[in-house]
Amino acid sequence: MAWRWQYSDMDPNDPRPFWERKTLAEMNPQEWESLCDGCGLCCLQKLEDESDGVVYFTDVACKLLDLQSCRCSDYPGRRRHVSDCVSLDAAVVPSIGWLPRTCAYRLLAEGKPLRRWHHLVCGDTQAVHAAGISRSGRMVSEVDVPLEDWEDRIIFRSRT
Repeated sequence: MAWRWQYSDMDPNDPRPFWERKTLAEMNPQEWESLCDGCGLCCLQKLEDESDGVVYFTDVACKLLDLQSCRCSDYPGRRRHVSDCVSLDAAVVPSIGWLPRTCAYRLLAEGKPLRRWHHLVCGDTQAVHAAGISRSGRMVSEVDVPLEDWEDRIIFRSRT
């Protein structure tokens, strides 16, 4: 299989792509950011059951999430608008149990390969949508749904 990802630190003795050669902590910022598949699941509002800690995903998206592309409309400035926006890094990924099982960060932290529809593997950033993994077109913005209605919009329970 020919890898479509181009990177400058390729080791001539180890032609594997960076995500197979490096740990999450060893990745540079460009490599780290490229792992996001654009599914939009991280940016859905979640509800936690206080009695057992189970996290439920709703179809209510962060006000900054583009509902079609599943990308943040102001990624560099997102914290100015959404103070509790989750910031993933190599140290916290293993402790976030609600990360989807398809999430590249979670998969790599668990020593598993990226899925074949992941854009770094297949070369197509739209594959996550075509595979039905993303929430593209299947969510609503939080600005359109009152907080008291979020519980009615639960779509699935996280699996740790």
